[in-house]
Amino acid sequence: MEYRKLDKLGIEISLLGFGCMRFPLSEDGSINEVESEKMIDKAIAEGVNYIDTAYPYHNGDSEPFVGKVLRKYDRSTYYLATKLPCWEIKSVADAERIFDQQLERLGQEYVDFYLLHALNRDRFNEMKELGIVEFCEKLKEEGKIRYLGFSFHDDYDAFEEILTYRDWDFCQIQYNYMDTEEQAGDKGYELTEKLGIPVIIMEPIKGGSLAELPEDITAIFKEADPKASVASWALRFVASRKNVKTVLSGMSTYDQVLDNLDTFSAFKALTSEEELVVERVAATIKSRVKNGCTACRYCMPCPAGVDIPKNFAIWNHHAMYGNAGHAKWAYFTNFNEENRADRCISCGKCETVCPQKIAIRDDLSKVVSDMDKIK
Repeated sequence: MEYRKLDKLGIEISLLGFGCMRFPLSEDGSINEVESEKMIDKAIAEGVNYIDTAYPYHNGDSEPFVGKVLRKYDRSTYYLATKLPCWEIKSVADAERIFDQQLERLGQEYVDFYLLHALNRDRFNEMKELGIVEFCEKLKEEGKIRYLGFSFHDDYDAFEEILTYRDWDFCQIQYNYMDTEEQAGDKGYELTEKLGIPVIIMEPIKGGSLAELPEDITAIFKEADPKASVASWALRFVASRKNVKTVLSGMSTYDQVLDNLDTFSAFKALTSEEELVVERVAATIKSRVKNGCTACRYCMPCPAGVDIPKNFAIWNHHAMYGNAGHAKWAYFTNFNEENRADRCISCGKCETVCPQKIAIRDDLSKVVSDMDKIK
């Protein structure tokens, strides 16, 4: 296993981190504990020492399960990360109550890496006003947490504002070869290098979208390296950045554990030629976008109740990544029927205000047609 040193903290963590949010499930929707424990055990046996969970994962069951599995291991042999659910915090008392609950769930006396979960500008301002940052600093002084950081979902300007607010021990960002200009992106990563703040990477495979790609795109990777999995390219892309200290993978099968261990047990950074291969794949995926909707929402509200940007987001994602299962779930299960494209009444109001000059009515009819094909 490759390890990366966090110079400012004086520790080393495994380049592969085990993300505990996508465990395999039993028929009733609960964590399949036997298979999941087998996966964690294998990862730890092969050198993974960074285990990442959070208060809401698996409907609150991740922390108790992870804590139960880790009890059989010497506490000095792993680093445990969990997160404060900032959206549930309205006072310091709330934060204290939830943190105490987390320690109890995990069966731990302290947490190594503690994060303010899913910060954006507004949520961070609220945490500052409530004194939550100071509360977490107090936990650190008391030895209840070792290192304080945050995970992030907003634009670059918000990231810069948060990152420069204090001397964070680390930060966690969404980063992959398709999101280099999204959220913190390349600019945010470069800022962490400049400030010397270690980076933990989440969504390196974009929620699984970069693990299985359309055949013609997969062929680009296979031509460059017939033996490498598609997912390994995404993992190596982010891990080739020197300030990335661990890459979290939310593994949901034993085979994924094995594949990821293979990637990181004898890790090789991307060569300049391989970087070009990844760039080619990214460009090819982006070329499949059906329209240029930016989700600016000038077209909203729709008189008929259609959520125009969400329809286009699902449609474009399906066109780019070819994941019919994800698109079917996103459109037919996780999307209110009254907001779907087939509710369009072709009034044309949206097209009069669209900055991108999209033929919205025509494209919504195409959404209906394409989604019906995967229904």
